[in-house]
Amino acid sequence: MAKTITVKGIGRVTARPDYVVLSMALETRDMDYGKAMNGAALHLEGLDRALTGVGFGKDDLKTTNFNVSTSYINVKNRAGDYERKFDGYVVRQSLKLAFDFDMGRLAETLSAVTGCLSNPDLSISFTVKDPAAINEEMLRSAAVNARQKAEVLCGAAGVRLGELTAIDYNWGELDIVSNTRYAVAEDCLAAPMMAMKSMDIQPDDIDVSDTATFVWAIE
Repeated sequence: MAKTITVKGIGRVTARPDYVVLSMALETRDMDYGKAMNGAALHLEGLDRALTGVGFGKDDLKTTNFNVSTSYINVKNRAGDYERKFDGYVVRQSLKLAFDFDMGRLAETLSAVTGCLSNPDLSISFTVKDPAAINEEMLRSAAVNARQKAEVLCGAAGVRLGELTAIDYNWGELDIVSNTRYAVAEDCLAAPMMAMKSMDIQPDDIDVSDTATFVWAIE
């Protein structure tokens, strides 16, 4: 049986965020299906107008999820028992707007979004525009790390590292996002955003890591 050595390589990459992702959620409720759908369309149109008003294209706002469901509540009847009662239709939309990192642009965008009647729920994250490049660099780092470990182990054991015979890697999607949490209280969002534009906030660097398993023959 051929002798082998199996080593897990750890790849680590640090990157500076250069991209902002603004996630928004809209919800519309009505007892009438048509009115619920019409209300959802009006909310989306209002958000579109607000964003185009600050220079975004109509195609910049992406829908990531659209869901229509029925809502029920438990109501006690005259006998004292609870019955399910129809409470209307619920239309939920999840949307995403991404753009190059710039604090002035972010403040302007938040001002436009919070100033429109659609009033979406907001969350902000800082990431990188080219996650594929980060993944590639991390995989190279994992390969170098694994080979260094294998060479040290073989040297200590008095054997020679042979040919690479197998690589095992889980191709799961990594969350390449800064740990920086950017939030503004709702009552502050209604105020002028000029002060925020002057604040030079630099999000924390993104630290990501992943592993891959390498198998070499031992000569």
